[in-house]
Amino acid sequence: MSQLVVGKEILEQMIAQAKVAEPIEACGILAGNAGRVEKFYEMTNVDKSSTHFTMEPSEQFSVMKDARANGLELLAIYHSHPLTPARPSQEDIRYALTPGATYVILSLKDDEPVIKGFTIENGTATEVPVEVAEE
Repeated sequence: MSQLVVGKEILEQMIAQAKVAEPIEACGILAGNAGRVEKFYEMTNVDKSSTHFTMEPSEQFSVMKDARANGLELLAIYHSHPLTPARPSQEDIRYALTPGATYVILSLKDDEPVIKGFTIENGTATEVPVEVAEE
């Protein structure tokens, strides 16, 4: 994917979820078509950790079923970094197991949240532009 487009309303939902979850990492799935996010699925971080996340498997199954039923594809896996910059940690890189997905990280480290996207393949993270669009 050459670019991910996230609407301002969806970004605000992600930021709200991340702030409520602090100090643990929030996580979710972004679905849509042609690189444009149409739906944000808030997920549960079963690890309840400030340094890593694992999504609830039954939620993942439900999300994928809902996305398919609505003609959406999985575009990105999202998680927050409450205390660190918006870049993949070594653990993020090691556990990036979804081929073709963009990995979106929302950092709350600074006064203003920072969102960045990455493809992660063979242990290498490459930044993917994330455009925040008006609806």
